[in-house]
Amino acid sequence: MISKEKTMYALSEMYDMFPDAHGELNYETSFQLLIAVILSAQATDVSVNKATPKLFASFPTAQSLAEAPLEDIIDTIRTIGLYRNKAKNIKACAQQLLERFDGEVPQTREALMSLPGVGRKTANVVLGDAFGIPAIAVDTHVERISKRLRICKLNANVLEVEETLMRKVPKELWIKTHHTMIFFGRYHCTARAPKCTECPLLSMCQEGKERMKKISKKSL
Repeated sequence: MISKEKTMYALSEMYDMFPDAHGELNYETSFQLLIAVILSAQATDVSVNKATPKLFASFPTAQSLAEAPLEDIIDTIRTIGLYRNKAKNIKACAQQLLERFDGEVPQTREALMSLPGVGRKTANVVLGDAFGIPAIAVDTHVERISKRLRICKLNANVLEVEETLMRKVPKELWIKTHHTMIFFGRYHCTARAPKCTECPLLSMCQEGKERMKKISKKSL
C-alpha cells in the first residue's frame, strides 16, 4: 500500500481534476435523498433521476410514501433495476421513519442502517450529503480507485477500504474525497476504458502502466 503522503498527493491531483465533484442524485429534502440512494443500489444515478421526479411529486414525504399503495410505487419506479424489491423497501422505510423517528431521517449511521434497504454505503451518503457529517461511502468507483492506486490492499473488502481511507484522509476531507473519487472513477479512471494516456497518476498505477505497455506493443 502507498503511504498517507502519497495517498494525499493522489487525492490532490483528483481534487484539481474535479474541483466541483458532488452527489449527482436529485433531491430536495433529506427524506428524498434517503429514498434516492436506496433506489440507486445496482442502478445508475441517471436512471434514478429519471424516475424520482414523478415519485417525489406523488409521494414527497415519509407519510405519503408510507400510505401509498405498493403497486403505485412499483409503477412509478418501474424503469429502475430491481424495482419491485426497492418499492417494498422504500415503503417499509417510510413506515419505519414514521413509527420510530417521527417521520424524520435519523442522523446516526446505526439508526439509518436499521431501516429497510439501508446499508452502510447508503447511510454514509445520507450522513455526508444531507447532514454534513463526515463519512466516506465506498461504491464500486471508490473501491476500484483505491485498489488501482494501492491506497488499500487489493484483497480488502468494502469495509476495509472505507477504514483505510478514513485512516489516511483527514476527517474534514472525507465527504469531498468520497465525491471526488467517484467523479474520478466515473469520468476518468473507468472500469473498462480508463484514460491512462492522460492520467496524472499513471506513475502510481501498476495496472495503468501495464496497460500502456500493451498498447505500445500493439502499435509496434
